[in-house]
Amino acid sequence: MNNLTFMPVLWPLFTGIILIFFAKKIKLQRGISLFSSLIGIEISLYLVLSVHNQGILTLGVGSWDAPFGIVIVADMLSSLLVLTTNIIGLAILIYSFYSIGKERETHYYYPVFQFLLIGVNGAFLTGDLFNLFVFFEVMLMASYVLLVLGGTKIQLRESLKYIIVNVLSSAFFVIMVAYLYSVLGTLNMAHLSQRISEVNQPGIISVIAIGFLIVFGLKGAIFPLFQWLPGSYYAPPIPVMALFGALLTKVGIYAIFRTYTLMFYHDQNFTHTFLAVLGILTIIIGVIGAIAYWDVKKIIIYNIIIAVGVIIFGISLMNEQALSGSILYIIHDMLIKAALFLLVGIMIKISGSDNLRNMGGLIKQYPALAWTFFIAAISLAGIPPFSGFAGKLLILQGAAEKEAYFGMAAVLISSLMVLYSVMKIFINGFWGTPKADYTLAKNTVTKMLVPAVLLVVLSVLYGVGTESIYPFISQAVDTLMNPDIYIDAVLKE
Repeated sequence: MNNLTFMPVLWPLFTGIILIFFAKKIKLQRGISLFSSLIGIEISLYLVLSVHNQGILTLGVGSWDAPFGIVIVADMLSSLLVLTTNIIGLAILIYSFYSIGKERETHYYYPVFQFLLIGVNGAFLTGDLFNLFVFFEVMLMASYVLLVLGGTKIQLRESLKYIIVNVLSSAFFVIMVAYLYSVLGTLNMAHLSQRISEVNQPGIISVIAIGFLIVFGLKGAIFPLFQWLPGSYYAPPIPVMALFGALLTKVGIYAIFRTYTLMFYHDQNFTHTFLAVLGILTIIIGVIGAIAYWDVKKIIIYNIIIAVGVIIFGISLMNEQALSGSILYIIHDMLIKAALFLLVGIMIKISGSDNLRNMGGLIKQYPALAWTFFIAAISLAGIPPFSGFAGKLLILQGAAEKEAYFGMAAVLISSLMVLYSVMKIFINGFWGTPKADYTLAKNTVTKMLVPAVLLVVLSVLYGVGTESIYPFISQAVDTLMNPDIYIDAVLKE
């Protein structure tokens, strides 16, 4: 049974290797990729149910037990994120069939797509810090290829910045890992938690915790380490942008989730207060960007930064309500951000522009697109009963319990600004007089709309059915609030 734990990594690896041999056979690549994604969802769903019924699953790779060997750990948080990743991967894959272009398809787009999933799933499932670094690098190498694939001028310019930032971040990651190992003599996260607890997190460990926050903050785009994101995410085609926006920043947030609840939680007056301040500043800077731009891609990109800030603020509170809200919200945000990128991609395809001033009147010819976007927009803003509401409400309740009123105000005001930013797209893009003669065939729009509708429907069901999903969220929070559960499962004490 525990061998299942590593399948979300092995399955896309196996698929990606096969796809390399069929680089010029586009239809075959599409078929293999689609089949693999469907199987990947089944594997990850089975993993979630297994963890729910049996508790945390662990696998010692090479039959070496923790803390000495490489260990793969599937708790409820990582399992839910793996399932969400595979669902988003399927939707973006289908969208890619109609939008990515044959030139990119024949230059290993689909194999690299699978390799990106390896890195993301592996980062969620690994049980030690060094292999977290390894899976980060797998994910980043795949993202380098996807970012530059196509070779346009803006892609080449932004990929250079993106690579430099991530090379520096990776080097700093290794330095922090070395420092932590030199102090505690282990890199297994459960073992690290145990040893930090024994020494009650002295000052040097708190400083190392901030070092890791810098590393993960660069990857998650928290203030003031977000400057690379707007340009880098703007450059690639829409399917790649959706992949990056929905998944890559969330891996950085997950790493903060894991380390700041399992390991670095003993000196919360320092580490978590610092985290809260950065979360609030991230919300503010994201709001400024989201309301300032008339470029539809930039508006959604800055909404990524707002969501990062909200989740980070929730993690910093370290109580049951806020952590529950943060988990609910990160899953919601992954689904809805992917959907919104796909929807604005269709708008750009129809109008030939990403500037709202050059759009207008789309609802007359494409009503299904308009109302799908509307539902996604109000869900993003957290309007009840849609999926963004429950997570934000719980984060606000957690903030009230901790008397973090400034953070509460930032989250509430950001919700209004998010609503304003996406309604600006809806009103200016879909209403009014058409600014051009829209000629894109409705059957083409329908094909591209299907995966976006799939994600929006799942998001609506996720919001309406929060009560039925909450036992899974509660199980994830139990592990975060009680590190001994994770430690006992991994070290089998």
